[in-house]
Amino acid sequence: MKTVIIHGQNHKGSTCHIARILAGKIGGELTEFFLPKDFGEFCLGCTQCFCESETKCPHFEKLKPLTDAIDAADVIILASPVYVFHATGSMKAFLDHYGWRWMAHRPEEKMFKKQGVSISTAAGAGMKSTNKDMADSLFYWGVAKNYKIGVGVAATDWNGVNEKKRKKIDTATDKIAKKILRRQGKVKPGLKTKAIFHVMRMLQKDGWNRADADYWKEKGWTEKRRPWK
Repeated sequence: MKTVIIHGQNHKGSTCHIARILAGKIGGELTEFFLPKDFGEFCLGCTQCFCESETKCPHFEKLKPLTDAIDAADVIILASPVYVFHATGSMKAFLDHYGWRWMAHRPEEKMFKKQGVSISTAAGAGMKSTNKDMADSLFYWGVAKNYKIGVGVAATDWNGVNEKKRKKIDTATDKIAKKILRRQGKVKPGLKTKAIFHVMRMLQKDGWNRADADYWKEKGWTEKRRPWK
C-alpha cells in the first residue's frame, strides 16, 4: 500500500498531524510533499496543457515528482488548513495545474482505482468548503472513492488541541482507515463518476480539442473500453 500526502502548507500543524495519523493507520509506504516548499508555482493560464500537452506547461518538470508520486499511490491525501473558509493558496495553485487531468479532458486511467481523502482543520469553521476545494479535484480526476475529515480543533497548533478533540480525531481516522483497507484492490467508481465519464465520452467523440480527442480514442474510451475495468 502506497500513500501520498500533499500538504497545503509548510508548517506541521494540526492538519499535518491528522493526515499523518491516518497514513500511519493505513500503513505501508508514505511519501509527503509540502506546499509551497516542494511546489510553489502559479498557473499562468497559457492553456498549453489543454490544447497541446501537459509537457508544454512551463512548470511541468517542477511538478513531475508530485505527479509521479500521485500516480504511484494507492491513496491520495490532500490536507489543508482553512484559510478564509477555503484551501490555502498553495493548495489551490497546485490543483490548478491539473485541470487537464479532469474527466472533461485527459483523466489518468490509474485514478479510477484509487482512494482519496480530503483533510482540513480550523480553529473555528470552514472545513466543509475547504474540503470541497480539494474533493472536487479528486472526484473530477476520477478517483474512485473519496472521504473527508474536517475538524474544528479550537486551537492554533497541535499542542493546543485538547484530549476530547484528539479522541474525535482518533475515531474519525480509525473509521476511514478501516474503510480504505477493506476496499483496497477492489474499489470502483460510483454511479456519479460513471455518469459524468459517459457524458464526457460522448462529447469526446468529436473532442474539445485534438489533444483530448486523440487521447480518448487512443484509450478506447469512446468505444467499449473503460478505465475501471
